[in-house]
Amino acid sequence: MMNKYVVRASVVGTFIGGVVLLKDYVGGGNCPSKENIDGKTAIVTGANTGIGKETAMELAKRGGKVIMACRDMGKCEAAAKEIRGKTLNHNVFAKHLDLASIKSIKEFAKTIRNEEEHVDILINNAAVMRCPKWKTEDNFEMQFGVNHLGHFLLTNLLLEKLKKSGNSRIINVSSLAHVAGDIDFDDLNWEKKKYNTKAAYCQSKLANVLFTNELARRLQGTRVTANSLHPGVADTELGRHTGMHKSTFSSTVLAPLFWILIKSPRQAAQPSVYLAVAENLEGVSGKYFNGLKEKEPAPQALEEETARRLWEESATLVHLDDALKDCEAQ
Repeated sequence: MMNKYVVRASVVGTFIGGVVLLKDYVGGGNCPSKENIDGKTAIVTGANTGIGKETAMELAKRGGKVIMACRDMGKCEAAAKEIRGKTLNHNVFAKHLDLASIKSIKEFAKTIRNEEEHVDILINNAAVMRCPKWKTEDNFEMQFGVNHLGHFLLTNLLLEKLKKSGNSRIINVSSLAHVAGDIDFDDLNWEKKKYNTKAAYCQSKLANVLFTNELARRLQGTRVTANSLHPGVADTELGRHTGMHKSTFSSTVLAPLFWILIKSPRQAAQPSVYLAVAENLEGVSGKYFNGLKEKEPAPQALEEETARRLWEESATLVHLDDALKDCEAQ
């Protein structure tokens, strides 16, 4: 009788162990680099929760000064305090940044330029996904405005600081959704056609990759690199507008499958950490990573003329020339 229970327990244990190993495998593994970033300063947008918070946690563990740039300062301060406590790294700071506001982006960039000696890592992580037809403070479609235009302006306003800092890295968190994206230059802000939350999200994620590629081209000859990535599908607040979180079927019947296939925020943060710290990626620029592996993005993400035009259109929308002149005058 005892042998019967032992066998059953062994089978159950083996099954559970196999499931855990499968989840780890699906999760893509940890950042293979053990590199510390002592003395370096990293900025992570959208760092108060989800992938951004775990990215900030990992960078803090590696000894870096981490600036968590978030819209909700209450949540950001709480997350920064938690990270300082868990990592014993006291150089973790919360700063206000609302990517849906050009004014806020300019104020944040001015603070960084004035207060930080150098910026070595910029991780453009923040995003909104499939929200209703909302507008930013400056009347941009919310997903395009936050996911692309906000980070486009922020990056450009910090570019001189990044260049002066040496071997700096810019990481743009995109998504596999970019493969379904299309850049509609006649209606970037969805003012003419019927609003489609999914298509708008895919457009913004394609814009992330195109922006990265054009940025890398413009940075040739400098020591600053720019790469984009798909972190994987993760269990975060990003999908709160999709309805999946509210579905009884999803939360019960599909829950075990989701648990296996969907990454934890920590797992999904590993690609951003890898691109930020790995020694073997020094000098690597203009590439797209799916998880920890370099992959070729969708064909439309490789169209150089589209990338150049998107840059020009984006610069016009956010009044980039005026913003840069303001920087010089400060």
